[in-house]
Amino acid sequence: MNLAEILSRTAAEHGPRTAVELGDDTFTYAELDTAVGRVAALLTGRGVNPGDRVGVMLPNGLDFPVLYYGILRAGAVAVPMNPLLKPREIAHYLRDSGAVLLFAHEMSAADAARGAEGTAATVVPLSAGTLTELLAEHPEPAAPQPRADDDTAVLLYTSGTTGSPKGAELTHANLLRNTEISAHSLFRLSPEDVILGCLPLFHTFGQTCAMNAAVAAGARLTLMARFDPAHVLRTVQDRGVTIFAGVPTMYAALLAARTAQPEAHDCATLRMCVSGGASLPVEVLHGFEKALGVPVLEGFGMSETSPVACFNQLDRPRKAGSVGTPIEGVELRLIDVHDGVGELCVRGHNVMKGYFGRPDATAEAIQDGWLHTGDLARVDEDGYYYIVDRKKDLIIRGGFNVYPREVEEVLYEHPAVAEAAVIGLPHATLGEEVAAAVAPRPGSDVTADELREYVRERVAPYKYPREIRLMEALPKGATGKILKREIAFGDA
Repeated sequence: MNLAEILSRTAAEHGPRTAVELGDDTFTYAELDTAVGRVAALLTGRGVNPGDRVGVMLPNGLDFPVLYYGILRAGAVAVPMNPLLKPREIAHYLRDSGAVLLFAHEMSAADAARGAEGTAATVVPLSAGTLTELLAEHPEPAAPQPRADDDTAVLLYTSGTTGSPKGAELTHANLLRNTEISAHSLFRLSPEDVILGCLPLFHTFGQTCAMNAAVAAGARLTLMARFDPAHVLRTVQDRGVTIFAGVPTMYAALLAARTAQPEAHDCATLRMCVSGGASLPVEVLHGFEKALGVPVLEGFGMSETSPVACFNQLDRPRKAGSVGTPIEGVELRLIDVHDGVGELCVRGHNVMKGYFGRPDATAEAIQDGWLHTGDLARVDEDGYYYIVDRKKDLIIRGGFNVYPREVEEVLYEHPAVAEAAVIGLPHATLGEEVAAAVAPRPGSDVTADELREYVRERVAPYKYPREIRLMEALPKGATGKILKREIAFGDA
């Protein structure tokens, strides 16, 4: 089945219900399905064939789901892209994917045009109302193109922390199964649910766990153009939000906002919060749950796994600090285990087809059907998994392994710490030295020496950070994930 058919199916059953909204702009399911069919007709009219790649470079808004499902309905492959990409990065995405079209928001259109020079892609700039005008030329919606289970639906580019970004080929079967499990098994969604979409839709977490899951269940997706903690709390109250999905930095910011004004907004409609994208500090989890009175369910996934691989599921006990147990139809195992910690591998219906045009990288990542995640983890006697750190982030100081997350957890326990990231710095005799970047809470006068001593008293002598840099805020990616590679200590 074509992934876009989840929309057609829901529109047939829940046509008058609101599908997606941003501020005062809304689409019912019937309106969304019609617009999507007209996008498919538009693409066909422009010579886009099944299997062709089409880029979507948009912030959160109603145009995104219209184009996303329209591309799929035409049988083409959606290539979601961050609208903050620069020409050099855009050129890589377009050349690597061989995209024939790129729909770009007006704020990104100039960079998109420069990036598209010398590629096969034609750029279609979109300002307010542009897509509506384009679709007016195609009043007759096109029917969904049939696609095989193994046909690629979406090409998601990885962050490129270990080189240039690679396109993970996610098939219609990958995404359909992950969407159905997320919507019905993990989140238990109904048409009465309201999902708050702060996560960017061009990212795998936002696509599957917010947009696709909402559509599969006939729920309402309330979008936000950008994350603002006070606006989130206000929106939860005003829109009756029942599900919030976010990354750890969002939960830390929401906790701070709620603590500052505990009675400002009524969040009683919230029944579940979902965390992913990075490890959620236990101190933040407990603080958030106490402040808002709603459970936070943490899971693990990545672009290459569509994304959900394991989750703290509703019908099983939750364990703080754990990313839960494997989802239905997925297996996890650890390899190269030392002291109970090994590399996490995933096998199942959620694992990507491969990296587009990269057979060598695919063969390295997927061996005997097992995807090697590069994440270090441990598993307890009940089968719950705990992410220890990224394999590449492991610090080896004088022959001893230091897992940054362990040290970060201690830093987050200090009342003056808002954000923390621990990294390894080159050292002439030890190989690596432990260092930490910390963003203190507003109004705090904490010093680096104070934080260093705080950690030193709580961990083994080889683990505490000898160097601590205080910053106003830590660098983050589009989803709010802290970017350790962009933290510099040279001028500390």
